[in-house]
Amino acid sequence: MLKNHRPCVLTVAGSDSGGGAGIQADLKTFHAHGVHGTSVITAVTAQNTRAVTAVHGIPTNQIHAQLAAILDDFPLAAWKTGMLADARTIRAIAGRMAGMAIPYVMDPVMISTSGAALLQPSAVSALRELLLPHARLVTPNLPEAAALGGRPIRRASDLERIARDLLADGAGAVLIKGGHQRGAQVVDRLFSGGESYEFVHPRLARNGHGTGCTLAAAITANLALGHNLVKACAMATDYVHAALTQAYRPGRSTIDVLDHSAPVRKNVAGRSPRKQE
Repeated sequence: MLKNHRPCVLTVAGSDSGGGAGIQADLKTFHAHGVHGTSVITAVTAQNTRAVTAVHGIPTNQIHAQLAAILDDFPLAAWKTGMLADARTIRAIAGRMAGMAIPYVMDPVMISTSGAALLQPSAVSALRELLLPHARLVTPNLPEAAALGGRPIRRASDLERIARDLLADGAGAVLIKGGHQRGAQVVDRLFSGGESYEFVHPRLARNGHGTGCTLAAAITANLALGHNLVKACAMATDYVHAALTQAYRPGRSTIDVLDHSAPVRKNVAGRSPRKQE
C-alpha cells in the first residue's frame, strides 16, 4: 500500500467557470506545490474573462455536507478561504472550521477583476468577527484593506494603521497586496509579530486575473509544507510573479490568466524579503 507523503490542504471558495480564479486557480496552485488540494464550493459563478454574469450561492446544508466529507477523511495541514459571498456562508464555515489548530489564510474576496461584487456589504462585519480572529494571515488588496479597516487609503501610513487594526482584531498577520498601487514595482507588505517586510517585484504589463486567489493558495501550500510565514509569503509572491510573467489570454478580452505551471518549470525557490526598520 502506497503511503501518502503529500500534505492535504483545503480551499473554501467560489467556482470560476472561466477557470482563471477561485476554486480552479486554488487547485492548480496546490497541485503545482505538490500538496493534495480539497475544496468546499461556496458559490457557483457564471464567469469568463469579460465579466461575472451570475452568482448562485450554495445552500448551507450542502456547505456543511462538503465540510463534513472533507473533515471525515483528510488530515488537513492548512486551509484558506476565498469568495464567501454572504454572512450565512461565513457563519456556516466558522461554525465548523474556526477552532481548527492548523494555519488558516483568509483572502477577503470582495470584488472581481471585472468589478462584480463577490461579498455582500453586510457580510464584512461577519468576516471580521467570525473568521478574522482565527486567521494566521489575512491577504487583502488595497480596496479590501480599506473595506475591512473602515477607512480610505491615501498614503503609506494608512496601510500601517489598517494593519494594526486588523492585528488588534485578532489576525495573526496581515499581507497587504500592492497590485493596485502605481509605480514600476509591485510591493506587497507583510505585518507580523511587530515586524514588517516588503516583497518587491517588477511590475509587469499584464492585466492579471486570479492573482489574489493564487497568492493565498500558494501561501497556504507553503505553510502546509512546513515553511515559516515570512518564507511562505516570499515563495508565494515569487510564484505569482513567475505565473504572471507567463500569463496568456484564452478568451476574447484583454484579461490575462496566470500560467500556474510556469513557476514549476522555472523552479522558483523564493527570494529573501526586504525587512523594514
